[in-house]
Amino acid sequence: MRDLDTDTGRVPLSVLGLGLMGQALAAAFLGRGHPTTVWNRTRAKAEPLAAQGAQLAWTVRDAVTAGPLVVICVSDYDTVRDILEPVSRDLSGRTLVNLTSGTSQAARETAQWVTHQGAVYLDGAIMAVPPAIGTANATVLYSGPTTAFDRHQQALSSLGSSVYVGADHGLPSLFDAAALSLVWSTLNGFLHGAALLGKAGIPATAFARLAKTGIETVADWVPGYAQQIDDGTYPATESTVNTNLTGMKHLLHESHAADINTELPQLLTTLAERAVAKGHGNNSYAAITEQLRHPSP
Repeated sequence: MRDLDTDTGRVPLSVLGLGLMGQALAAAFLGRGHPTTVWNRTRAKAEPLAAQGAQLAWTVRDAVTAGPLVVICVSDYDTVRDILEPVSRDLSGRTLVNLTSGTSQAARETAQWVTHQGAVYLDGAIMAVPPAIGTANATVLYSGPTTAFDRHQQALSSLGSSVYVGADHGLPSLFDAAALSLVWSTLNGFLHGAALLGKAGIPATAFARLAKTGIETVADWVPGYAQQIDDGTYPATESTVNTNLTGMKHLLHESHAADINTELPQLLTTLAERAVAKGHGNNSYAAITEQLRHPSP
């Protein structure tokens, strides 16, 4: 096992799984000069990377034993185990970086299994789409032993900004879920607004510019609200929960009148009403987090 390629000065590594993301990962490593071995169940997906200089592995064992760093990115954690269990002995002494999407529980269970094989495990979450990999627009979160992250940070930086979030292997998945909650909630708000305006004959493109400005305004509020959440106090700076609740009821009325889906404005209204009932009516909007910290009644 070569810890360093004498020709390039780069760590030899392997990438297992060559879907769109896996192909982007391998291409980024190659672009930074890392001797890169690739493997995929469908060998045809590896051929374009071979043309870029990658070494094609015929078997998983060939890929795993090609270097000290093994990166895997497949459909789910069960597939990770299916691929690696037959070669578990070959993992010993290596670092496995798992960039597969999944749950924090699956990440922790995988960490236990990998450690039992004598390998070091880093779990990761890719906060980017495949075309962004290898650019400043890509961020990848990592967790696990700090020594392993420090040892391979230079190689991992080939993929984008590398951010270490802690020793708990489940943290990248939790960050990923939290970020996706933000993405989907924001997009659903835009889509609901577009549906409402669409009933009045207004195209979504006419709403897009105003929506973008609104999203940017809300983004400016996030740091202050985050501090309020951490402090556990919610002084009203922009507006109160009561003020927002009035607007939510207007949105709910307009949605009923336009005969469109009312589940989203109803949810917003319900959460705000619960916050008011708990005495947060004159607090900032961030106080609604108290309703989200517990299961719904």
